[in-house]
Amino acid sequence: MPIISLKSGTKSRSLLVGNAAYVPATRALFAGGSDGSIVNVIDYINISSTGNATDFGDLSVGRFDLASCSSSTRGIFAGGENANQSALYNVIDYVTIATTGNATDFGDTTGNRGYQPGGCSSSTRGLFGGGYTGSSLIVGIDYITIDTTGNATNFGDLTQSRRGVGGCASTTRGIFGGGYNGAYVTTIDYVTIASTGNATSFGALTVGRYNAPGASNSTRGLFMGGDTGPSTTNTIDYITIASTGNATDFGDLTVARGAAAAASPFRAVSAGGYIINVIDYVTINTTGNATDFGDLTASRHLPAGCSDGHGGL
Repeated sequence: MPIISLKSGTKSRSLLVGNAAYVPATRALFAGGSDGSIVNVIDYINISSTGNATDFGDLSVGRFDLASCSSSTRGIFAGGENANQSALYNVIDYVTIATTGNATDFGDTTGNRGYQPGGCSSSTRGLFGGGYTGSSLIVGIDYITIDTTGNATNFGDLTQSRRGVGGCASTTRGIFGGGYNGAYVTTIDYVTIASTGNATSFGALTVGRYNAPGASNSTRGLFMGGDTGPSTTNTIDYITIASTGNATDFGDLTVARGAAAAASPFRAVSAGGYIINVIDYVTINTTGNATDFGDLTASRHLPAGCSDGHGGL
């Protein structure tokens, strides 16, 4: 019996083959980062397999501590800073996920937005929340329409200004978790992506931390690792996106770090860290410790990750 995949709008539908559901492969991209100097490299993997990453192309401007989001066709990379954090950027780049090649300029965020703003998206709209301007922490959330180009527009505000925010989404909700605002916060906020307005409190992470990237399928969101101040953590938390409440411990990464994350409907992957090239994966709808997936093409700290199969699509 042949395996067939159909598209309905921007969402892939699975067909049953015998008693098994066929789900198309999901591609994840990891862009930018720092290995002591700035990196403009974009890598890609197939989340449904394991193995080392392959070079995809380059960002238009090398930077780290940037945000990302994606539709089923486009990957978006926004903001960031240079290696010694003396310059912050408002640049938004995009790539076509199914191909390879260098990024193209999309437009600008509403202001310079570095120190890892959080990114999340539905199939049509991308959001960037929090970060740092170079002189002050950011409370605002920007949004873009992913399949167009142009500058970002103000969406509303987080419940508190902070940098180092993790982001993930369902098809309706955007989630922003963790961060730093003079303290390592446990705060989780949510917004309704299709509307505009200020965020609402969702609950709290199990550990206050920043640079804890988010990844999700359509029901469950994960926050993977992060920085706690004097050290990094390997803690993975999870939430049920459609509800509210505090996060629950999921398991541990193979290496404690602040990294990038991306997801398919079944797996979440975490990639990179401080002088680390490790890629880990977990099965989202279970709990347990991460397993080694492979390696990035180079070790780098705080790249950004996205995919064409995450929970917002």
